[in-house]
Amino acid sequence: MTTTNHLTKSLAQYVAKPTFGSAQAQAMAIANLGFIDTIGTMMAGSKEPVVQLLMAHYEQYQTPQEAPLGFANVFKPAPIAACINATAGHALDYDDVAMSGHPSTVLVPAILAEGHYLNASGEQALQAYVVGYEVWSELVYREPGKYHLKGWHPTGVLGTVAVAAAVSVLHQLNEEQASNALAIAASMASGLVANFGSMTKPLHAGRAAANGIEAVRLAKIGITASPDAFEHPAGYLNALSVKQDADRLSAADRLGQQPRILETGLSIKRYPICYSCHRAVDGMLDLVAAHNLTPSDIDHITCTIGPAQASMLRNHRPQTGLEAKFSIEFAMASAVLKRDVGLRQLTDEFVLQPDVQALFEKVSVQINEEPCPLEPSSALTDRVVVTLMDGRSLDSGPIRFPLGNAGKPLDEAGMRAKFIDCLESAKALGVDMPFTAQTLYSRVSRLESIRSLKSIFER
Repeated sequence: MTTTNHLTKSLAQYVAKPTFGSAQAQAMAIANLGFIDTIGTMMAGSKEPVVQLLMAHYEQYQTPQEAPLGFANVFKPAPIAACINATAGHALDYDDVAMSGHPSTVLVPAILAEGHYLNASGEQALQAYVVGYEVWSELVYREPGKYHLKGWHPTGVLGTVAVAAAVSVLHQLNEEQASNALAIAASMASGLVANFGSMTKPLHAGRAAANGIEAVRLAKIGITASPDAFEHPAGYLNALSVKQDADRLSAADRLGQQPRILETGLSIKRYPICYSCHRAVDGMLDLVAAHNLTPSDIDHITCTIGPAQASMLRNHRPQTGLEAKFSIEFAMASAVLKRDVGLRQLTDEFVLQPDVQALFEKVSVQINEEPCPLEPSSALTDRVVVTLMDGRSLDSGPIRFPLGNAGKPLDEAGMRAKFIDCLESAKALGVDMPFTAQTLYSRVSRLESIRSLKSIFER
C-alpha cells in the first residue's frame, strides 16, 4: 500500500483498504484463537460482581436490541453489549495476552456486537480482528518505554483505537471516515494501572470496546477530528509516551504487508492472574513437583522479573481474590500450598488463610532489566530461586516463555480443554446456556465458515 510519513493518514488508508500480504489465512487462524479464548473467558467471568453490577447499571437500556450478551438471553445496544461482554472477558484476568495488553478481550466483544448488528460473516469478523491487531501493533512498538511504568493500561489506551480500526472495517468506512474514527477513539482512550486489582481494571476493556464502536458511529454521521491526532506533538503518541520520545514521524510501511500477528501471535493464559506472574508460576510449580516441596521446607523464594512486571504486581499483601491476581507473593504461595494457581484459589477465603498469608513474607523480587523484544512489558527471562531451610538452593533457571505463550503454544486439545473448563465453570455458577460447551466450541473454532455472526449464540 502507499504510505506517507503522516501516521494518522497511513492508519486510515490501511483501515479503509486493508490487505494482508500472502498470509491472510495464517493471520486469520491466529485471530480465531482470540475468539475461542475470549468467548470462553467471557462465559466464565459473567457472574463476577463487576459484570452483574454493569448489567444492573445498564438495565434501563433495552433498545435498540442490536446485539446479545453471550451469557444471557438479553439484547442491548451494540456498544453496551460490547462493554458488558468485554468486561466479563477480562474480569477473571484469564484472557489472552499480546503486545503488552489483552487485545482479544476488547476486539472480540466489539466485533461480535457490531458484527451481529451488521449481520457480518465470520470471515469479515476475522479480517476486522486482524486489522485491529495490526493497528495496535503499529502503535505500541513506536513507544520505546513501557506504558505500565507511566501508569497507562495498554488494554484501555491501545484497545480503544484498535477497536475503532476493526469496527471501521465492518462498516467499510472510507479513508476520511476511518481517519476521523481513529482520531475520535484516540481522545477516548484511557485506563490506569493504579486501578489494577479492582473492578475498574476489567472495566477498562469494557469501555475500550464500547468507545471504539461509538467512535466509528460518530465518524460515520460526520463528526470530525484532527487529521494528525497520532503524530502531532500534542497528540496520542506523545501524550501517552513515557519520556515523550515515541516515534511519531516514520512511515507505517509495515501495514498491509506481512501481518505482525504472525510474529507476536497470541499468548493463552493457563492461570487466571496477571500475565506478569506466569513464567514464575511455571518455574515454581516445576520446582515444587520435582522436589515435593512444602511450606516448612522453604526459607525464602526469590523471583526475578522485569520492572514493568513488578509495577503491575503491586499487591504485596493481598486481602482479596481481586488483589491476589496482581501479587507475585500470592502466586508463589498458591503454587506451593495447592500446586495450582486457578479459579478455585482466587477467592477471598483462600487468600486470607493464615498459611497463605504467612508465605507472603518469604517472597522477594529482583529486577531483570533486559527487555523482551516481543513483549515490551516483560523482561527477556524470569527466574525463581528457592532457598531451603537446610541452606540448599533450587533454581528454575531462566524461563523464556510460559506454556501457552505464542512462543510455546497450546495445541488444539489444550485450547479446547480451557474453553470447555470455562463453560463448565460458568454453568456451575448458573449461567443460562441452552447449547453445550462442545457445540459452542464447534461454532467458534470454525468461525471463517460461519455465514452470520448471529448464529454463534443461537438458542
